[in-house]
Amino acid sequence: MTAFRQGDAEDMLHNYGARLSQRIGYLLLAIVILILVYASVAYVPAGHVGVLTLFGRVTGDVLQEGTHFVNPFKINNTMSIRTQELKETASVPSDEGLVMTLDTSLLFRLSPEKAAEVFRTIGPNYVQVVVEPNLRSTIRAVTSQHSANALYTGAREEVAQQINKELVQQLGARGVEVQSVLLRDIQLPQMLKGSIEAKQQAEQDSLRMAFILQKEKQEADRKRIEAQGIRDFQTTVAQGISQQLLEWKGIEATERLSASTNTKIVIIGNTKNGLPLVLEPK
Repeated sequence: MTAFRQGDAEDMLHNYGARLSQRIGYLLLAIVILILVYASVAYVPAGHVGVLTLFGRVTGDVLQEGTHFVNPFKINNTMSIRTQELKETASVPSDEGLVMTLDTSLLFRLSPEKAAEVFRTIGPNYVQVVVEPNLRSTIRAVTSQHSANALYTGAREEVAQQINKELVQQLGARGVEVQSVLLRDIQLPQMLKGSIEAKQQAEQDSLRMAFILQKEKQEADRKRIEAQGIRDFQTTVAQGISQQLLEWKGIEATERLSASTNTKIVIIGNTKNGLPLVLEPK
């Protein structure tokens, strides 16, 4: 009886060990499957693309934003394709050799179609490797073609457009889309700045004086024309008035006065012009 029970216990222990090993095996298999499924899911956030690599090699596949199922052995490298701003403050020369401080902003983004090529040839730090050096070099090359006075006054927009054109050619070939170049501020040496501002003030004063002189000339012309009109009117009126007309008008006025009820004395036959003389009694 004792021997039977001992053998039965050994069998039960053996079966339990086998079942435990089987369960552990299933658990490990499930964990491996979960790991593979998790590794197969690639998530790309909004405003980014995913560049896939397999054992360090760029496959050329680019994932758009969203969730994707990929080879679990492939690694998803996300890269931003949003508009970025690169600010640059640099000391740049003019065509006279004067050194100015120029504050510039470059708006750009990574081309989605060339993201895999940029990742392979340049890397994820393409801004520091390619964009910044090209921006500095182009700014210096363009400003050296213009005078300090032009940069400070009217040629700022022209310089910005020229920098933009150069960067579009240089960075576009490297997979970077240039959107715009903004010249935020130009700081000249204080002495040169004062000279330019004095010149601008003198030009404004000259324009203002020319305007005043033009206005005074127009006023003089107006007064001359007005005086000529008055003189012409007086000449015309004087030519149309005769002695007979004046006497006739005087007679008409005398008749109207005599018809008035007011007390008066009318003397007929004035010695000066023959018109009646009207006297008011005291």
